[in-house]
Amino acid sequence: MTPSSRPSGLAALIRATPSLPWFLGALTLFTLLVTTLSEALGTGLVSTSFLKVLGMTLCFCLAALAMDLVWGYCGILSLGHMAFFGIGGYAIGMWLMYARTEAIVAESLANQLIPPTEAEIRDAIGAQIFGVVGASELPWIWGLAHALPLQLLMVVLVPGLLALVFGWLAFRSRVTGVYLSILTQAMTLALSLWLFQNDSGLRGNNGLSGLQNIPGFEALPQAQVALFFFWASALALGLGYLLFAWVVAGKMGGVIRAIRDDETRVRFLGYPVEGFKLFVFTLSAVVAGIAGALYYPQAGIINPGEIAPIASIYLAVWVAIGGRGRLYGAVLGAGFVSLVSTWFTGGGAPAIDLGIYRIDWVDWWLVLLGLSFVLVTLFAPKGLGGLVDLWTARQAPERHGSDLGPDEGALREPEAER
Repeated sequence: MTPSSRPSGLAALIRATPSLPWFLGALTLFTLLVTTLSEALGTGLVSTSFLKVLGMTLCFCLAALAMDLVWGYCGILSLGHMAFFGIGGYAIGMWLMYARTEAIVAESLANQLIPPTEAEIRDAIGAQIFGVVGASELPWIWGLAHALPLQLLMVVLVPGLLALVFGWLAFRSRVTGVYLSILTQAMTLALSLWLFQNDSGLRGNNGLSGLQNIPGFEALPQAQVALFFFWASALALGLGYLLFAWVVAGKMGGVIRAIRDDETRVRFLGYPVEGFKLFVFTLSAVVAGIAGALYYPQAGIINPGEIAPIASIYLAVWVAIGGRGRLYGAVLGAGFVSLVSTWFTGGGAPAIDLGIYRIDWVDWWLVLLGLSFVLVTLFAPKGLGGLVDLWTARQAPERHGSDLGPDEGALREPEAER
């Protein structure tokens, strides 16, 4: 193949990531099918509550993509990525609570003989939001909560800056392996413990609630609002897959895979290993924050328990079950485990009465999830993504000619001439 005949742009991306068009096509068909069957369009086969579950599952899939980029491709086992997910949720939740409370306060004060001042409205909003923790003033971190564009900017900036500072300190010290995993878990634990305090400025253990009430959409039924968020989640997942496919497809993808396999050798070859790791870690944190910002308006509430270290461990388990190092594997793992978890913990799975003991899956689901993780690690390291590999192996065309390189799977003579 001559340099002029090599594919470029989108064609090169698709050739490097064959799963891209298949995934985007399947996601589009899935979105259209769910939309057609939703209550918002009158069909009603997909209830509003289940539509929210599907939308939240897509957000989990986006977070799993971010985790797969940093762990599956770059080899950094982060046990703190759900912290970035939660930060994105808190950032958008602050605006949602402020705007909704502002409307309630403005309506209650509208009948006064003397119109309230902006300071009085602000004080009333602070008392309404923070009365539950014994405070009456808005903390300084709520200074931008009145402006949606600024809070949307915080969804990206706060997780990104936290990841940038943490990653710079950790990677420049060349902390790797299990020690780096422990550091990310410690960061998450520290953030969670701080948020549990009432003086954190984010309502402590109560968290932020009522996030499903979107300001400006009060007149719309929840079925339509849920459908809008489902569309937004699907769009974000598609764009996230496209972005990460671009990252892992070219030279950068080769470098971060090499860092995963042999970091010392890559550094010896002159590549700035710390810079690549920092870019991947920060980018994945930003995407996780966006996923959280889309998730919590559908969930309706966020509290510090959502950022606890166990949540990040769950995220790693999802990626492992799906098959790390494969973008579609991360999506399969997160989607499968999330939906199965909803079925088991939501009462869908019937209890099993053994006579001397009754198995209630709500209590046993985490045991089953842990067992699945162990079994996948031991006997199916490729996870659910390995099933796709089996299918594509059967569909691979027969190849002829001698290898042009020493490695198995190298280009063959006829292929090199194309």
